[in-house]
Amino acid sequence: MALFGNAHTIDPMTAQQDYARLLGHGEQVQAAFLLIRDTMLFTDRRLVLVDKQGITGKKVEYHSVPYRSITHFSVETAGHFDLDAELKIWISGTPTPIAKTFTKGVDIYEVQAILTQYVAR
Repeated sequence: MALFGNAHTIDPMTAQQDYARLLGHGEQVQAAFLLIRDTMLFTDRRLVLVDKQGITGKKVEYHSVPYRSITHFSVETAGHFDLDAELKIWISGTPTPIAKTFTKGVDIYEVQAILTQYVAR
């Protein structure tokens, strides 16, 4: 369904259970988003990007980004003809940003607010 623009938020408690093996002792998922096949987790310590790869999605890359290493980010909202919003995150020491596309099922302003909350600490 996500292929047709139904990307959505995931209940943080569900994400906490689904990704428990990735989390440190006492680490809590604050917000989670499903982006087509990938998942973005905002924990109280870091941003975790879950990238399902290949045709079957059995191969998975887990990219952990401590909030302190995010130097800046940008949000591009959806327009009339371009229905997708985009988030770019720059990591210290890396010139190319991490880019994630959000379909209309996710409020990009909510994502931006959550990221601002943790990066501004």
